[in-house]
Amino acid sequence: MLDDRAKLLLKALVERYIAEGQPVGSRTLSKASGLDLSPATIRNVMSDLEEMGLIASPHTSAGRIPTTLGYRLFVDTMLTAQRESLLTPSLAPDQPQKVIANAAHLLSSLSQFVGVVMAPKRSSVFRHIEFLRLSEKRILVIIVSPEGDVQNRVIFTESDFAQNQLIEASNFLNSHYAGMAIEEVRTRVKQELLSLQSEIASLMQAAVQISSEAITQDRDEVVISGERNLLSVSDFSGDMGHLRRAFDLFEQKTQIMRLLDVSSQAAGVRIYIGSESQIVPMQELSVVTAPYEVDGHVVGTLGVIGPTRMPYERMIQIVDITSRLIGNALSKSK
Repeated sequence: MLDDRAKLLLKALVERYIAEGQPVGSRTLSKASGLDLSPATIRNVMSDLEEMGLIASPHTSAGRIPTTLGYRLFVDTMLTAQRESLLTPSLAPDQPQKVIANAAHLLSSLSQFVGVVMAPKRSSVFRHIEFLRLSEKRILVIIVSPEGDVQNRVIFTESDFAQNQLIEASNFLNSHYAGMAIEEVRTRVKQELLSLQSEIASLMQAAVQISSEAITQDRDEVVISGERNLLSVSDFSGDMGHLRRAFDLFEQKTQIMRLLDVSSQAAGVRIYIGSESQIVPMQELSVVTAPYEVDGHVVGTLGVIGPTRMPYERMIQIVDITSRLIGNALSKSK
């Protein structure tokens, strides 16, 4: 356990390092903390903090910098974010995809780091489905979503079907299941199609599966804005390896989507420092996230990605406010 003196010195060291980006020495820390302590006493406390893994000495510098563990203790026990201290921006109601893009841009412009927004989750519902025989055992599935989006998928079947069989199958699906969520359709198809010809039943089950994939694919599920902001961050600009790994992360999006998905299950703002999330494996990056709601239901997540040396108090404010703005804008867009 840290005593109050050690906590004050750690807090002062983290805040100073976040502000200036330079290792903090005992003389600087004495002034920053406001404590009337001798340099020798401060050095002893810093040595204890280093042994605990809260700070580290880079290279041969006499100064110290926070470790991931030090940042975590700072964020969990020494941070008090005030919503009102941030000028409230605006986010106008619009088409959902435009609201999401604007929110990502707002996050990046306010933070000067990278803004990420996961699109609202939609239930996989189809309005209309059609089958078209292309050749032997090769069928085109045409799916129309409630929003009017048309998706085409080619499936290969074990049996060959005549076009009149395909029309019969599509008529059955449209009359019995149109407007339902695919998840519900998949369950009912298994239960209710046992009385049909097995070949037709297997075709419909394949179509339901392909419909689910088609409706959920081809959407920009995560919008990322401001990647180039990292080029001006001193923590990255001097190390092309760090930059390359960060840009690979943004390009692939998969790990970011997983992290945002996990974050949507928690209430309020969450902070992942370095690689402690085990999903975004970059020691040099921190992620601040928050879920957003529409009509009282969590539908997505947003966040800011930047260096571990970020002003966490301000990032918490930005993410918290933007989550409420996007929720309001999407509710009014309906």
